[in-house]
Amino acid sequence: AKALYESGMVVQTTLDMKLQSAANQAMRDGLRRIDKRRGYRKPRRNILAEGRALDTYKDDRWARAMNVGDVVPAVVVALGKPAPASGARLAIGRYHADLTREGFGWTRRTSAADFLKPGDLIEVEVNAVDDAGSTLSVSLEQTPLVEGALVAIDNRTGQVKAMVGGWDFARSKFNRAIQAYRQLGSTFKPLVYTAAIDRGFTASSILIDEPSSWVAGPNQPLYQPQNYDHKYEGAITLRRALEDSRNIPAVKMMETLGPQNVLSYAKRFGFEENFPPYLPIALGAGDATLMEVTSAYSVFPNQGVRMKPFSVTKVMDREGNLLQESRSEPSDVIRADTAFVMTTLLRGVVQRGTAAAAASLNWPLAGKTGTVDDNTDAWFIGFDPHITVGVWTGLDEKKSIGGNETGAVAALPIWIDFMKAYIAGRSDADTPPRFEPPGNIVFLAVDKGTGNVAPPDMPEAISEAFITGTQPGGFARP
Repeated sequence: AKALYESGMVVQTTLDMKLQSAANQAMRDGLRRIDKRRGYRKPRRNILAEGRALDTYKDDRWARAMNVGDVVPAVVVALGKPAPASGARLAIGRYHADLTREGFGWTRRTSAADFLKPGDLIEVEVNAVDDAGSTLSVSLEQTPLVEGALVAIDNRTGQVKAMVGGWDFARSKFNRAIQAYRQLGSTFKPLVYTAAIDRGFTASSILIDEPSSWVAGPNQPLYQPQNYDHKYEGAITLRRALEDSRNIPAVKMMETLGPQNVLSYAKRFGFEENFPPYLPIALGAGDATLMEVTSAYSVFPNQGVRMKPFSVTKVMDREGNLLQESRSEPSDVIRADTAFVMTTLLRGVVQRGTAAAAASLNWPLAGKTGTVDDNTDAWFIGFDPHITVGVWTGLDEKKSIGGNETGAVAALPIWIDFMKAYIAGRSDADTPPRFEPPGNIVFLAVDKGTGNVAPPDMPEAISEAFITGTQPGGFARP
């Protein structure tokens, strides 16, 4: 600190400012969407209740320019007229605005008088500015209680290209991207299936999805996990089990492989916690940081190699002398062929599974959703051939963020918003990159429902990747 503040230093980071800006915007927009679904909370302040006059109140924010998209404080001056009968008249510095039903419809209230009163200090988003008439068009907002984090890592170098640690640094200095240890949910399942692929299972292997129970220990109730939808599909392919995030097949696979064998993969993938060798770990009962799980997923598009993530490349003193320099630190985690098969499986999650909303990006993408019991944590970790991006949302206190706030509903839209900006900024946006297969990968057309080899022109056929020697016979594709 003495050298920094007295002499000064130059710190060169890995951050890409365009991607960082996109990450900030995606997180702000996403957390506001989630928070609105949780309902409107009454304003924290009322100017009249504080004994102050409305016409003399001023807010520091009002001294700056008002631009479309800005979220600014506003004071409720009157309900009903001169605004629409169901609306409210607002004062915003030298501007005034009418908050109409269209602007507060997300509250599910029919009239502003149902939840506002004169003097309330509220937040609104500026939708249009009429400087000539000193009027604004606005919609109601509120500061989210829900928190979130985002990390973007360059697959080939490990450089952290963007990081968001929460809603607002001014509200909390806690960096949820690297300091928050949260339950992983189904984001752990790919590690289970990686161990399975390494041991000869294929995407077409048949697993059984049925009610199941396991002995948990002396004087303990049976361990009886449920699928998210409380339904069972019977005999399904390993691909279907992962794409639809079925819980029972994952636990059965953990049992088949042996918990210790699966957990050895967790260490190789960079998870620091010593997960206990129990079956619930297959469903993400263990804790990890967003940085850890995002770095782990970068192994799949990087041909089985994990580059240790870092965010500072150089530190120099004021004379330009090098004080510290960071370089990529590679570690071989899994074979390149296993990594490619897992990439194809995770691409299916985007193409047909729980993350199908991301298919609209029309880009080579793969990833996995994660949802913890009672929707306390929502995850999506995904990648293209060049970058791996992880998103987490939840409350700092382990409480539900909402009855339907799954990884696909809460985290995935934030990820999609970020990836839209990332793709738009790429020089090859018109010619997408490819996930290149190793030389020992064989492609066969299979029935996506049964995993059986099928004619390539069969309506239900998909191209499946097999490691040479594990493929079934017939109808080989060149």
